[in-house]
Amino acid sequence: MSRRVLYFSLLSLSLTACSSVNNKQAEGGFDYAEQEEAAPLIIPQGLTKPKQPNDYAVTNEVNHQGPVGQNMDIRAPSLVMPIAASSRVVEESGIAIIWFDKVLEEQDLLNFIDKVVKDKLADDNISYSVITEDTELTLSKVIEGATSLKETSIDRDGVRTSIIESDWYHNEVDNGWIFTDIEQSTSLRFRYQLLAKPHGRSVSLRVSLVDYLQTDKRGGSKTMDPIDKQRAEKSMLNSIISLVDYNYRVQQRENRLLRANQKLVTLGQNPVSEDAFVVEMGIDNLWDNMPIFFEKHGFTISDLNETKRIYYVDFVKPDTSIWDSLWGDDVPVIDVSDAHYQFVLAPLDEKNEKTSVTIYKADGEPLSKEVLDKIFPVIEAGLSFRNVF
Repeated sequence: MSRRVLYFSLLSLSLTACSSVNNKQAEGGFDYAEQEEAAPLIIPQGLTKPKQPNDYAVTNEVNHQGPVGQNMDIRAPSLVMPIAASSRVVEESGIAIIWFDKVLEEQDLLNFIDKVVKDKLADDNISYSVITEDTELTLSKVIEGATSLKETSIDRDGVRTSIIESDWYHNEVDNGWIFTDIEQSTSLRFRYQLLAKPHGRSVSLRVSLVDYLQTDKRGGSKTMDPIDKQRAEKSMLNSIISLVDYNYRVQQRENRLLRANQKLVTLGQNPVSEDAFVVEMGIDNLWDNMPIFFEKHGFTISDLNETKRIYYVDFVKPDTSIWDSLWGDDVPVIDVSDAHYQFVLAPLDEKNEKTSVTIYKADGEPLSKEVLDKIFPVIEAGLSFRNVF
């Protein structure tokens, strides 16, 4: 999980710096900060004031209380990075908040992200506690980070929330070689607030810094610079977003493997007790996808009866060559004679979740169980539409 280490390293680097380098300051001298503004030009009485273009004039209406020179923080602003699928940020918000929209239909979105947060804290060896608060209070805390009306129009009925507070994250900077001293120690504690909209398909996650303590040779402080606070919150949020994205990919891979290994086709019987293939798919979906199966396995559709769900097909065994196998273009061949066949589909259950596929020869005789056993490996992969979807 090198990605987790990377993001936490970025968090640590954003909060502390080596004593010899200050990445908040610009390099060079700051004499300009001490310069006094030149006195305005005084025109003697009776003389005409010369033209004075204002192309490069600098107004004096600026914030004189702001940082100047070496006190100015030159770092680029921190951003929330919505790299996870279907994630979006609140525009122009300085709050570390993001919205996730549902990606995995079989997963509860709030529980999924809640587990990601808890797993991250466990991997970081950080204990946590679950906070129970009034829903109205939670809503107000989340909404204060939104700047658009769309993001704040949340129906209170059916809202689900989850609030987690972490224990302390500690980071220490050592000084020395053989005998080391702790030059600086920084400790942070975070709150993770999740809120699901009533329909459950959108969940917000906000990260807040709730406690801070820094100690160095000059003493201790519980007050954090606002810019550093914002950077710490967004860095932590970004690390969780990356883990949500990672867990999406893991779950999607598992789902693909499950579908690839799932036996959708078995040998059985049709509604009139004739030997047939049984496909775990609704008859309408299977009917619509049968042409893909025919095209890939040497069948040509000559006619069809949509009412009775019958495909009339001609079979010609495909020619394969050594080049097909070399380039991976060869398709397993169904070992039956070149002839006319009928593929008849019929529903097998009231829920329309299983369909029988009976193959009849031109004389109306269904293929025997021995033939079905022989061609089953090719038919099973073909009617499962493996490597197609």
